[in-house]
Amino acid sequence: MKQLLVFILIIITGCSKDVKVSSKKVTDYKLQKSSFNYVWGEVVSDPLDRLPHNSVSFSQLFRWDKNIILDDAERTLKDSRDILKPFNKLAHPNGICLKGIWEIDIKNPYSGYFRKGSKALIIARASTALSDTTSDKIRAFGFAGKLFASINPSKDTDRANFFVIDDLGGTDAKHYRDVAMTNEPSVSATSAVAKNLLYAIKVARAFSLADKNSGIRQLYEISELGERDKKGIKTPRWIKIEARGEERVDEKDFRDELKIDKKDLIFNISVSSNQDKNGKKDWKRIGYISFDKSIVSKSCDHRLHFHHPKWRDDLNY
Repeated sequence: MKQLLVFILIIITGCSKDVKVSSKKVTDYKLQKSSFNYVWGEVVSDPLDRLPHNSVSFSQLFRWDKNIILDDAERTLKDSRDILKPFNKLAHPNGICLKGIWEIDIKNPYSGYFRKGSKALIIARASTALSDTTSDKIRAFGFAGKLFASINPSKDTDRANFFVIDDLGGTDAKHYRDVAMTNEPSVSATSAVAKNLLYAIKVARAFSLADKNSGIRQLYEISELGERDKKGIKTPRWIKIEARGEERVDEKDFRDELKIDKKDLIFNISVSSNQDKNGKKDWKRIGYISFDKSIVSKSCDHRLHFHHPKWRDDLNY
């Protein structure tokens, strides 16, 4: 059974068909400049006193003849807006939003906001896949980041989005800060996958239909951010985000664990473009993200949007 689940998930998430079967034409919104203050202001506009529990169900994926999950997958590729009208996140419905600073402090060969000395405001959403949020359950942790090409929070500027996950099948890690998340996550066959197998297959299939090589999210939005000349841009193949230090907060729900009170929450940024024959990557830490505020809100879960970069074959690694 375990081998079968892994096989199914790898085949589906790794599918590279470029097929358009959407039941609805999805508007292609070109990237518009936006300010950090505007986006964060919307995120914190409707805070929640209690942690919500947004559940997923197979019925959410379709309505009559409308393929909702495929429309959503295509929207993430075509819609570059940061704030949308309320919608349900069908893969990672429960999250906590964080604000802070992205800073690269180690010399490396990459471009844009991977370059040493780069400093940007960042809004991130930490989340779990599907419905489970507590440490007594199998959880797949995710992290979506939105960089602003300025440290002036009022300035309208370009943004870059990126996505990392620890394991698509989930793990029994007791803390969000126990795991390392990458833009090409591993796939484990777990009880969570078995319980939601049909749902997971449909979600994975939708992403593979919407874009090629959906098992990895490329990083060129970051390497091109702030670069006027797009020639000679160098992009890492992989990024890894993991908590700095050994300190952990023992809270049952990951959102309580990541709640920021007085002490900043820090994650290291590592990148790589090479791996050995066993898949081991030569990770190099190049910087860090320091978060100083957190919020659980309706807009964090239902309005904040992270644009997915569409697959490109012309990148220089």
